[in-house]
Amino acid sequence: MTQMTSKDYMAREDKFGAHNYHPLPVVLERGEGIFVWDVEGKKYFDFLAAYSAVNQGHCHPKIVKALTAQAEKLALTSRAFYNNVLGEWEEYMTKLFGYDRMLPMNSGAEADETALKLARKWAYKVKAIEQEKAKIVVCDGNFHGRTITIISMSSDPDAYSDYGPYTPGFVNIPYNDLEALEKAFEGPNVAAFLVEPIQAEAGVYVPEDGFLKKVSELCKKKNVLFMADEVQTGLARTGKMLACDHEGVKPDILILGKAISGGMFPVSCVLADDEVMLTIKPGEHGSTYGGNPIAGKVAMAALDVIKEEGLVENSMKMGEIFRREMRLIKSEMIVDVRGKGLLNAVEIKPTKGKSAWDVCMAMKENGIIAKPTHEHTIRFTPPLIINEGQMIEAIALIKKTFIEFGI
Repeated sequence: MTQMTSKDYMAREDKFGAHNYHPLPVVLERGEGIFVWDVEGKKYFDFLAAYSAVNQGHCHPKIVKALTAQAEKLALTSRAFYNNVLGEWEEYMTKLFGYDRMLPMNSGAEADETALKLARKWAYKVKAIEQEKAKIVVCDGNFHGRTITIISMSSDPDAYSDYGPYTPGFVNIPYNDLEALEKAFEGPNVAAFLVEPIQAEAGVYVPEDGFLKKVSELCKKKNVLFMADEVQTGLARTGKMLACDHEGVKPDILILGKAISGGMFPVSCVLADDEVMLTIKPGEHGSTYGGNPIAGKVAMAALDVIKEEGLVENSMKMGEIFRREMRLIKSEMIVDVRGKGLLNAVEIKPTKGKSAWDVCMAMKENGIIAKPTHEHTIRFTPPLIINEGQMIEAIALIKKTFIEFGI
């Protein structure tokens, strides 16, 4: 049988798959640590890490072992029965993050949907908002997933166009605007404020210092739930275990996903205290795969890796090196370098016919893979296990790319 090339694999996907993504033209076959290899055997620094899902590095042996060991014993029971792992995982999570209870799901979008349902249940059962009147405040530029309800709150035409009619009950305000938030909280019907501590998909927009603390205080004052979507920003990515930890605030509802499994398995969850979590009764919400034994073992192993390998501290240190060195690059194309920890972005100004996509294509040729977001911004999110030598080597390749453009 003739060996397939990258071109063959891409053509097969193009012929038989939906065209809902525009991937960088590289076909990956293997991953280890911070590196991936394509089907021709070329090695790359992975500077996307599956949109921050692979914080612990590709195929981390401890997480692989947890997955395979549990898969050989029991993979799925559904929630029709108890299993011997879920309670252990729930206890692990609630003690680690300081909440009464955890509700497990699979994808980040499902976790966000769960948080929205919890907020509305709480609004009617606890806050006593009139039925069908509850409002949830969200921010322009948000990205919380792809479901109909979630895209109903999006301000991105690519996300919401031609999917109406839309789910009502959302109020959009500008990101990082406390005055707009306070105005949106007027009236008796506001249930919750859903926010990303840093807007990753929008282009790694970091709010001003003190924003989250003031949000938390305002939510408490107005009896509104503070819901933090930490699916991308959480689990050491920003130089703290949670991005909210930078300001010492605790959301009423914490939403986690992606790196909670180290990229090995679809796992997500929502954490909250009894007043919120126990508003949902048996039969009112669930997931066949949510809370399965593999998910529990994988998640605990993935979080152990973060703690044991000091990934919080490493993320902070490596992020400072990255931003410092990127700001030293002399290029007309680079407009801004921003981020926290190892969640960073370089904003690109199209120059002499070259765009952010062209930069990513050229970096690929030089052995670095990353991806533009919203056409003009390149997000750089390598696995958090990257060391200083590797970071300096990778930055040299990025600098080489800009030098080759001669702009």
